[in-house]
Amino acid sequence: MSPSIAVYVHLPWCVRKCPYCDFNSHAAPASIPEDAYVTALLADLDGDLDLARRRTVGSVFLGGGTPSLFSAAAIEKLIRGIAGRLPFAPGAEITMEANPGTIEHGRFEGYAAAGINRVSLGAQSFDAAALAVLGRIHGPGEIAVAVAELRGAGIDNFNLDLMYALPGQTRAGAIADLEAAIELAPTHLSHYQLTLEPGTAFHHRPPALPDDDTAFDMQLDCQRLLAARGFGQYEISGYARPGRECRHNLNYWRFGDYLGIGAGAHGKATVDGVVTRTEKLRSPRLYLARGGRTGGQRRPVAATELPFEYMLNALRLYEGFTRADFERATGLAAAAIEPPLRKLVARGLIGEAGGVLKPTELGFRFLNDLQAAFLSDETPAGSPRELYTAPSRVVRERDFRHIVREMP
Repeated sequence: MSPSIAVYVHLPWCVRKCPYCDFNSHAAPASIPEDAYVTALLADLDGDLDLARRRTVGSVFLGGGTPSLFSAAAIEKLIRGIAGRLPFAPGAEITMEANPGTIEHGRFEGYAAAGINRVSLGAQSFDAAALAVLGRIHGPGEIAVAVAELRGAGIDNFNLDLMYALPGQTRAGAIADLEAAIELAPTHLSHYQLTLEPGTAFHHRPPALPDDDTAFDMQLDCQRLLAARGFGQYEISGYARPGRECRHNLNYWRFGDYLGIGAGAHGKATVDGVVTRTEKLRSPRLYLARGGRTGGQRRPVAATELPFEYMLNALRLYEGFTRADFERATGLAAAAIEPPLRKLVARGLIGEAGGVLKPTELGFRFLNDLQAAFLSDETPAGSPRELYTAPSRVVRERDFRHIVREMP
């Protein structure tokens, strides 16, 4: 039986653009064209069905933007449309990102009825002043209200996105934020450092951030607290209660296949041994004008690029990987990764135990450098090589979409 496939759906509109955000998100018009956009999404999916080969869907992730700006009726139409084209695996994980400031009373009940069974809330901080600096439209109290709405709708599996190293934040402030998040009893926490990404308002007008040493101390403080409170770190920025790891993201990190639909969405599928990357039109206006049917691109991934692409994902996981995992995922012999592996093991950046390879504690601190070690000299100009020669940073649950977006 073929492994399941995942589906990522991009819903690109927000109430307003946050100054740190470099994702493909846009301020929403007075009236979001829900029906037209969902129709375009399903037409987009029709064009990718040849990549799925009728495999079952193991997970769906509605990301953005702010998907919770869409009505429950629109979300139901979307999920029903996906299920009508590809069979869902029993118990498929269906996640929707939501902004606490966009949740109306009773809205989650409609989402749950539509099929949503996991929610990722963009809390970011529980400090009112920090939220204002970050440009968020919600206050601390609205996060708790959103969680209560979730539970009232019967959705008990939820993630909280939380940032640290915020403008003016102290180590005590980072811990206080995390304590407030844990108090709401999420099943999953995405804990990541605020970084100034090119093209964002913060990059052009940088706020004063904690220095690197303080930021690293914050990371260590918070990791200790999360471990003490029963959250296992399974991925570089992902922490979960036992059995509550995000299955959709695990599929990414294990180099699984996924279809990407929506403005600017990317996908990856393996058909007849060939790994293909897909990219959809980035502009929501053009995407809608073409009904989601044209303007996308497909690019087979060259064998010389596969080691890097695999390591870009697998090295994030604390479970590690085996040489057999690499061979199954890429179709290449493990010999393709042996030279850089030997060097990284010798430098103490990757460890091996019982045939399982994974970054050491030091290696996780310099993850970009580990990933860059697997770049081929044949990697073409315009590749992500330049992205992985910069100092390492902690990345968030959604960062994979940022990385893939930068690939040619």
